[in-house]
Amino acid sequence: MTGPPQVLRIDIVSDVVCPWCIIGYRQLAKALEAAGTAHEIHWHPFELNPSMPPEGQNLREHLADKYGVTPAQSEENRLRITEIGAELGFAFRFADDMRMHNTYNVHQLLHWANQHGRTHQLKQALFAAHFTERQNLSDPAVLADVAAGIGLDKDEALSVLADQRFATEVRQAENDWLSQGISAVPAIVFNQRYLVSGAQGVDNYANILEQLAEQQD
Repeated sequence: MTGPPQVLRIDIVSDVVCPWCIIGYRQLAKALEAAGTAHEIHWHPFELNPSMPPEGQNLREHLADKYGVTPAQSEENRLRITEIGAELGFAFRFADDMRMHNTYNVHQLLHWANQHGRTHQLKQALFAAHFTERQNLSDPAVLADVAAGIGLDKDEALSVLADQRFATEVRQAENDWLSQGISAVPAIVFNQRYLVSGAQGVDNYANILEQLAEQQD
């Protein structure tokens, strides 16, 4: 007799304002579904822009300042990301007035949601809030509404953000991953041993899952 299948642990270090993070997750999810892999996903915090002020910055201006991206390159990147997202069932709706935000409060809210077993649902809702609905993730009221939308308590969400009760834990978690050499996201760690960086595509994730399954056998 064979025992129950081993559950693949997947740790994903990411930020909700990172388009390749939701793309990478969706690609991985398709590969997991196709392979029928028993798995558990653990989300971890990473801030793309920890020094971003509360008012945020126009996204195009931000990309130009940080990476030297030209308007033409920005438009090309947006079209490519939107097309890839559509293939994965995720709607990117970029606009000229779209802004990049500081996500420290976002990660504190996700930390709180984890205590209620709802991190995954909140993470997906926040990706959609930013990229599909273009909401202001710097606004605690917006974050509380997103939390309420998946069934979490809105007043408690506002309280969590107001008193910053999880600020220290989130900063420590961020620093822990930075100390392990994680400097870009998405960073996906399989079985706490194998690091895969960037959105790799469905086929590549399928190959990785196959190799991991062979090792378990």
